Amino acid sequence: MVRKPVVSTISNGGYLQGNVHGRLPSLGSKEPPGQERVVLKKKITLLRGISIIIGTIIGAGIFISPKGILQNTGSVGLSLVIWTVCGVLSLFGALSYAELGTSIKKSGGHYTYILEVFGPLPAFVRVWVELLIIRPAATAVISLAFGRYILEPFFIQCEIPELAIKLITAVGITVVMVLNSMSVSWSARIQIFLTFCKLTAILIIIVPGVMQLIKGQTQHFKDAFSGRDASIMGLPLAFYYGMYAYAGWFYLNFVTEEVENPEKTIPLAICISMAIVTVGYVLTNVAYFTTISAEELLLSSAVAVTFSERLLGNLSLAVPIFVALSCFGSMNGGVFAVSRLFYVASREGHLPEILSMIHVRKHTPLPAVIVLHPLTMIMLFSGDLYSLLNFLSFARWLFIGLAVAGLIYLRYKRPDMHRPFKVPLFIPALFSFTCLFMVALSLYSDPFSTGIGFIITLTGVPAYYLFIIWDKKPKWFRRMSETRASHPREMGQIPH
Repeated sequence: MVRKPVVSTISNGGYLQGNVHGRLPSLGSKEPPGQERVVLKKKITLLRGISIIIGTIIGAGIFISPKGILQNTGSVGLSLVIWTVCGVLSLFGALSYAELGTSIKKSGGHYTYILEVFGPLPAFVRVWVELLIIRPAATAVISLAFGRYILEPFFIQCEIPELAIKLITAVGITVVMVLNSMSVSWSARIQIFLTFCKLTAILIIIVPGVMQLIKGQTQHFKDAFSGRDASIMGLPLAFYYGMYAYAGWFYLNFVTEEVENPEKTIPLAICISMAIVTVGYVLTNVAYFTTISAEELLLSSAVAVTFSERLLGNLSLAVPIFVALSCFGSMNGGVFAVSRLFYVASREGHLPEILSMIHVRKHTPLPAVIVLHPLTMIMLFSGDLYSLLNFLSFARWLFIGLAVAGLIYLRYKRPDMHRPFKVPLFIPALFSFTCLFMVALSLYSDPFSTGIGFIITLTGVPAYYLFIIWDKKPKWFRRMSETRASHPREMGQIPH
């Protein structure tokens, strides 16, 4: 299943296919006269790396998950414990990914690490689920939150029409796709601006909350662990909500090949980002409970808006705007990173070869970005997506747990492997065990949603043998799929 590397130049725009042997062509490689290699350039600095991680983590999660966590824990105290534990677990996972990212210097994140450790079948199933379900559904959920909050100031006295939310959401998704198709630099610069907007949204909640604490507003923290007893079956769902809010720490590993000095930049960006986010999330939830009781929070459909209306008066209108920008930043960061996963998977022959092509002048994987647009639109207009959260979380944390377990395997299988950054072994062990245990337990907690996720994940196995392994395909089928062409077409020069 080896595909020949193709080097061709397109002078007036167009695309170029990169090296397909698991790495991008070297910038310093010598090419015959008249030919040049086009690669994804190293444009991601430490600040941009931090902005990608924070900008992708802080999105709809901190404004949606508090209700879900409180429902499944039953008390204020235990909900704060879950927020803290999920932050520490996310840090452990991020540190494990820092080792993987600096040892295996290839873009693609989970997909690349599973491919290196467990082989092509599990890696194909991972990218199959990401392409069909996880990324389109996750982007649609975040974008729906964006659409709802951006319209909130215009519908203060009445309900927002669902059609209006979906239409403005579709516009937001399209803008994100265009940005990521046009320029890596512009997408990263906008992400830095949106990251500051996200932190502003968090600070608008934290600062008044701290002031409330100073005034002695601690009545909702008395008997913090009293209330409805938490059930063991509810904890996996609380875990899903918490980890969903922190999800995004792994996206820098999707663009490893574009990171300047990845040995230092990736671990440093991860540690700084996770410290900021964890402290910010816990303080945000503490701020909520200085003003809103547990019962009121459970009744609220938009906890940040409810909080701001209680304390900020007319300034509360700023909150939905900053929350909308926060969601937009998560959409942008997620598309920026995951389009690179599809790019890498296509280089390995696991997706159509057109997805391995990059724009000769813009240096963006344009086809990989474009393929996300219709899939996300289908998810957007398919109905209520909240029921998909548990289902997509099942597949997401199953494969992340496997990828981190692969780190442990590599320690014993390849002890001499160059590791510029190395974590204590208990960190990946604890993280992967927790992920896999919670994933297994969630099949009992929510058998319908997670069961659907499990079934769709399994469909990747016959798809692998149908599209990748089966050599004797009919000609019409081969032309339709073209998922593993052994002699990729060389794209000629586009006429002036």
